[in-house]
Amino acid sequence: MTRTPRERWVEQGLEALAAGGPDAVRIEPLAKALGVTKGGFYWHFEDRQALLDELLDAWERLSVDSAIELVEEAGDDPRARLRRLSAIADERILDIDLAVRDWARRDTAVAARLRRIDDRRMGYLRSLFAAFCPDRDDAEARSLLAFSLWIGNHFIAAGHGPRSRIAVVERAFESLLAEPAASPASA
Repeated sequence: MTRTPRERWVEQGLEALAAGGPDAVRIEPLAKALGVTKGGFYWHFEDRQALLDELLDAWERLSVDSAIELVEEAGDDPRARLRRLSAIADERILDIDLAVRDWARRDTAVAARLRRIDDRRMGYLRSLFAAFCPDRDDAEARSLLAFSLWIGNHFIAAGHGPRSRIAVVERAFESLLAEPAASPASA
């Protein structure tokens, strides 16, 4: 008898999470989408909560660990790595990220996990910006702005006149990579 691999359950669960949040992650609809019976689910997971926990693990691996690995592979300068990080931004990951953020508003355990993951992300951004921003406050501000641009851009409905959203976002991101202004003490 062939069993549906655990990874397929997780992948289908991530799709459901991205589309409808944690309430959309239900065993029967997942089994139906996979074309299997729900009994196969229990070969891999004790219960629905075990799947939800695994989805959060998978999201962390995709959004943090895999992203950092991809960025670090080439070993370029920090600005090039920041550009690469911006270029690998994946809509699917963002959809999951937004679903987790909404979920965290109602679940303190998920909120604590989100904070830990966001702290990891900010730590990585800090390390990249600090490599060319000697002022720690400037590096911190740029890190926050870069992270906010990635998350917040999707909540803003405003237009940009003759400019495309993509062009404006790219320009905003490039401004974060600009050479830091000389401090008044060194001028």
